[in-house]
Amino acid sequence: MLGRLWWMHNIRLQRIAGHEEVSELTVSPSPRLKRLESDYQALRQKFDGHPNITVVALGVTPPEKYQVTYKLPSLRLDPANRPIVSNVTVVLFELGINYPREKPHAVAFEPVFHPNFGDYVCIADFWSPAQSLADIILEVGEMLQWQKYNIQSPLNAPAADWAVKHRSELPIGAIDIYRSSATPKISLKPQKG
Repeated sequence: MLGRLWWMHNIRLQRIAGHEEVSELTVSPSPRLKRLESDYQALRQKFDGHPNITVVALGVTPPEKYQVTYKLPSLRLDPANRPIVSNVTVVLFELGINYPREKPHAVAFEPVFHPNFGDYVCIADFWSPAQSLADIILEVGEMLQWQKYNIQSPLNAPAADWAVKHRSELPIGAIDIYRSSATPKISLKPQKG
């Protein structure tokens, strides 16, 4: 039975003239792993040297978690429940087992006063796997500055009410995050986490 092949997981058995030969197969990565690697490379390219957004990959490569520090104005509530400006916000992005079919899960380390921030960050009402992680990170930066917000389906109703009453004061920030500098200020080397 020359040339007859049997496939078992990642091992190839080949019977040639009564002798079995075992060799390892090269298995192409899953679409999810390809996407994780593509996102990792895109983040390195997009945010290397960005003056306002620092991205740190957590875990193994390709990462499934990123810690993103935004040096942008955003709002918090003071002890009297009045909005005050904060200039640094840290958000954890997790790419779950069903990513990219399901959107990333994002959580701010501190409560952010914004209609679309609550126990998590409402990234998109309608998620599409065609959206890139880099674009989502930029979108959250726009949200923090109140350049982008949705009061129709808020996670934080008081922030949505505040937005309606203070529309003339928005956005609170005018930093163009789509421009970056040439000076590296980030670390995309995987860290334990």
